[in-house]
Amino acid sequence: MRKFNLAVVWLILSAAMGGNASKAAIKPADTAHFYTKHSYDVLKYKLDINLYQCYQSPYPKAFTAMEDVTFMVDSALSFIQLNANTASMDIDSVSLAGTSFTHLTNILTVNLDRAYQHGEIVNVRIFYRHKNTNDHGFYASSGFVFTDSPPEGARKWVPCWDRPSDKATWELNAKVPLNVRLGSTGRLADSTISGDTIRYHWVSEIPVSTYLISFTSSVNYLIRSLYWHTLANPSDSIPIRIYHKANESLAVIDATILPLTTFFAEKFGDYPFEKIGFATLNGSFPWGGMENQTMVNLMPGGYSDANLIAHEHSHQWFADLITCGTWADIWLNEGFRTYCQNLWLEHSAGFEAYKSSMNTLANYYLSHNPGWSLYHPEWAIQTPDGNTLYNEAISYNKGACVLFQLRYVLGDSVFFQLMHDYATDTNLMYKNVYTQDFVEKADQISGQNLDWFFNEWVYGPNHPVYQNTVAIDSIGESLWRVSLQITQTQINAEFFKMPVEVRIRFQDATDTIVQVVNDVNYQNFDFTFSKRPVSFEFDPYRNILLKQAATVVNAPNPFKDATFVSYEVASERMVTISVLDSNGNMLNRPVNSMHLPGLYRLEWANPGLSPGNYFLKMEAGDFTDTKKILLIR
Repeated sequence: MRKFNLAVVWLILSAAMGGNASKAAIKPADTAHFYTKHSYDVLKYKLDINLYQCYQSPYPKAFTAMEDVTFMVDSALSFIQLNANTASMDIDSVSLAGTSFTHLTNILTVNLDRAYQHGEIVNVRIFYRHKNTNDHGFYASSGFVFTDSPPEGARKWVPCWDRPSDKATWELNAKVPLNVRLGSTGRLADSTISGDTIRYHWVSEIPVSTYLISFTSSVNYLIRSLYWHTLANPSDSIPIRIYHKANESLAVIDATILPLTTFFAEKFGDYPFEKIGFATLNGSFPWGGMENQTMVNLMPGGYSDANLIAHEHSHQWFADLITCGTWADIWLNEGFRTYCQNLWLEHSAGFEAYKSSMNTLANYYLSHNPGWSLYHPEWAIQTPDGNTLYNEAISYNKGACVLFQLRYVLGDSVFFQLMHDYATDTNLMYKNVYTQDFVEKADQISGQNLDWFFNEWVYGPNHPVYQNTVAIDSIGESLWRVSLQITQTQINAEFFKMPVEVRIRFQDATDTIVQVVNDVNYQNFDFTFSKRPVSFEFDPYRNILLKQAATVVNAPNPFKDATFVSYEVASERMVTISVLDSNGNMLNRPVNSMHLPGLYRLEWANPGLSPGNYFLKMEAGDFTDTKKILLIR
């Protein structure tokens, strides 16, 4: 889901429905399943809804509905609680012999006719009315009627257990005017015309989380039909249904959707559902897109945005097929889809386009980082507001960049095997997943213990800040030594262990790439060469996207006629380089200006100074470094 700047207050489950443990008791390793359990397991939602009046001016948001909730008892109980917003709906009655109910503070409590035991299956029928209110869950305007439920908005238009962890099957019977086309989650079982009315019957036998259930409809929608042939059985096809208005251009989605589906299927396994559905909505839709299971909603004009289409379509694997178990695991949805969108860019436009886009994501993160981790354990208990949960810098951009860096650490072969095996693991498919599931799968596929990687990049906040120094010295007999010290100076995060590449260029215009593992702070590395190095780059291909870095290179030392200083600036800042004598007196200041991000080189010729020791002092923001240089005859 692509988030626009929308102020939304999301309703939080009460302690009785979500657990009441203190924050201090929550650790990344033990939140995974504890807070997803409740006293019953919803098996099916079946909704019969009358939307007939909603398509005509003044486009009321009121409707009547009957819902069957079928559930299995997990532990002995005599009542159940469902999320049902009191501001959005009135409950008229609940049908089960001997039952009573209360509807208070957004909770529908149904007192059952008796005490039920573990394993028993119960069906409760609820008759209710949606109020004519703007609740940002049910929308009706200008002939469009649709729902939008993330993260916990389904409770605004249908009573339910509105957490991502309890998937259930879905059945919808919707009454609409004859000129309305309506799509929903799953497959169209049938449609029946009676006079000026049509009833659509949609069924999803594949379980779905409540925030991914939807229906989308409009007066005079047109439906473009295509078919995608599965990889496992090319004679079998998946229907593609594109709901659109008469004047919309479909050129981009027509050209994109078939090769895009094939690409994702090759990477992550065959398309996992019974149909591929898209619909563009009107200006009331608050997002760029929403990945409802088998029925993606897009903003007006969304069919012309290939990146948005790729973004939402990849969610059918990462969010819908395997769905985050708690909101603490939201990066498994949004970080993965952001990275998959860029994988498609790499495939369709080339590596440079992919890398440029990933750099842009990382730069946005570095400029907007709020300072929290990808995995936020409290979110498993208490759902944050929408702008926090769907924070672009963290849930989307940092999540995608972490996958980029994992690809660098593992290499392409292992990384893509991991992504494929994670998405096709039968223990995870069509179920809820947790961050620890992905960590365990990464360990299994790589044959390594990757706790160090996930602890620093997922469970820990922020990123490394490197302040490196390099000296290039002649050591006699036509040998040269490059001495590197890697220093991390961040104070808001632990040390980040990472493999690091460095590039050394030589006087003969050749270069070499050397990789080292930086696993302690203030770590020194020496490299000896039989030809003269003239420049040095730290992480030249920016494989560590999430970092700030400054590197100062002093060379040659000792020198006779001239020396130089190479330095890297990671973000716009003031840079000053001063030349000092042996007593610390400033002789001159050859650099004193604002610098844009990039690599720089200062050539400094001997201005007639006497042989001896001198100092070069560099200041850039919080970074200060002084190097001794020796002038010889």
